[in-house]
Amino acid sequence: MLTSEQLKAVRKIQIRTSHLVSDLFAGQYQSVFKGRGMEFAEVRHYLPGDDVRTIDWNVTARTGLPHVKRFVEERELTVMLLVDASASTHFGTVKQLKSEMAAEMAALFAFSAITNNDKVGLLMFSDQVELALPPKKGTRHVLRVIREVLSFAPQGHGTDIAAALEHLNRVTKRRCVTFVISDFLDTGARLALKIANRRHDVIAVVLDDPRDLALPDVGLIALQDAETGEQILLDTGDSRLRREFEQRATAARRDRERMLRGVDVDAVVVRTDRPYTEALLRFFHMREHRH
Repeated sequence: MLTSEQLKAVRKIQIRTSHLVSDLFAGQYQSVFKGRGMEFAEVRHYLPGDDVRTIDWNVTARTGLPHVKRFVEERELTVMLLVDASASTHFGTVKQLKSEMAAEMAALFAFSAITNNDKVGLLMFSDQVELALPPKKGTRHVLRVIREVLSFAPQGHGTDIAAALEHLNRVTKRRCVTFVISDFLDTGARLALKIANRRHDVIAVVLDDPRDLALPDVGLIALQDAETGEQILLDTGDSRLRREFEQRATAARRDRERMLRGVDVDAVVVRTDRPYTEALLRFFHMREHRH
């Protein structure tokens, strides 16, 4: 049972993301994510101007009249949302938590999908697969996806992206568009991402917070690793310490970028202190230009 605050949050995300889909993203989504090609629709009489290569010679021979095959684009896709529910996503220092931003990203992609008559599935993971909702259509299903992402209480605390991708490959028989929504603190996902991207169209949606990249000068603070529980006391007034933290954070971000590029996974980075619309529009334009 959701609390009244959670219900308000679901409603707020529904209103915000559905407007963004109708105003900005529906057209980009449809042009970037294509169906599986052409499928047979029917046989009809040949008309002047029809391509002779589409003539169905068996039907033509049987009826004595020329007939052609008609094909239509098979638009329908399956979209899978792989959402990181690890403890590190319950962190945010500006406008919202990473987990709240993950819910908005999931809602945005899900509403874009159902607007184009695609199916949407959800897989939530920590250091294990926590929840799997099979792909379905419809607004009611999308609202359940949002509710789960916002309110789900995982059993695990760590992050295992590889386990989520391996589960996806086991249960999904057909190619799908797969959004992996995570802060990507898991450094052991390279091989799993490479294998999954051969079968599916994998997109990394990276959740960042300003404090992931730099420490403020606020004196002595106690920090706790959300996934391991390890605690440490830091003097943020030490400029050398702040500089070392920033250098390590920058190196980790570059390693992440190299990993994703190395396995041909497109990435869109969204931050808790900035509107995500610009980052998503850049992503869609990049994909559209490439296609």
